[in-house]
Amino acid sequence: MSNAHIVVVGNQKGGSGKSTTSMHLVVSLLNTGYSVGSIDLDDPQATLTRYLENRRTFMESTGIEMAMPEHHMMGRSFYENPTLARSDEETRLDACVSGLAAVHDFVVIDTPGSDSNLSRIGHSYADTLITPLNDSFIDLDLLAKVHPETYKVLRPSSYAEMVWEQRKARAIRDGGKIDWIVMRNRLASIGSRNTQAMEDVLAALAKRIGFRLAPGFGERVIFRELFLKGLTLLDLRSADANMRLNMSHVAARQEVRALLTAIGLTPAIEVRPNGSVYEPQDNGMETLSI
Repeated sequence: MSNAHIVVVGNQKGGSGKSTTSMHLVVSLLNTGYSVGSIDLDDPQATLTRYLENRRTFMESTGIEMAMPEHHMMGRSFYENPTLARSDEETRLDACVSGLAAVHDFVVIDTPGSDSNLSRIGHSYADTLITPLNDSFIDLDLLAKVHPETYKVLRPSSYAEMVWEQRKARAIRDGGKIDWIVMRNRLASIGSRNTQAMEDVLAALAKRIGFRLAPGFGERVIFRELFLKGLTLLDLRSADANMRLNMSHVAARQEVRALLTAIGLTPAIEVRPNGSVYEPQDNGMETLSI
């Protein structure tokens, strides 16, 4: 396998924003000039795959060229025997990841919102693991059991234990390490007791089980609208002239860039497919040059 950086987006709970995060990562990396491969392991939902299909349809209907990754959809094994199924999934996923890593700078893997053998294997390939987490104690329950009154972390939960197992699997396979990032999604614009409690618990949990925190995305209708066209917030100005940028969109784009900065995967200046360059400004405004 080459030196491609592999990013896995994972969480065992649906509705946490994994595919939205994956798509924005893919497009951002493409826009910076990197070569990107992507893999969708969420066979029942296939949200990332449908997102990219919508993007291709949009390009065909508008004549607008936009960057696309080399994408693969991978489903679970058809073998009923658990041992044969696991071996089949390991072999197929290893071949897919190795093939993409040999020709691309980054490989982004989107995983299902449930526990499965294929998801576990996918996690074990991560150089960077990003776990989107809704700002709710319901979602936090997958990471840790928390005392209902004191909010003290009692013990890690199922997903945290699974990540620990895949960290060991990664170390055994090639000596690599997994940089685990938990991103807080759907943060309320106004602080609350729950928000502060979540912040305190996650800070304590990060030290205990070994992840770092990154800012995520707010709850915005724009994400659902963009899915239908296969677009991301990073495409709006160049791709969709019918959708005018408003302050909410600008704030959302800044959230995307804040996440990318926290992850440390992309430079501050982005190069678009048409050759134009834009550089985010500290005041939230943008400059555009050709």
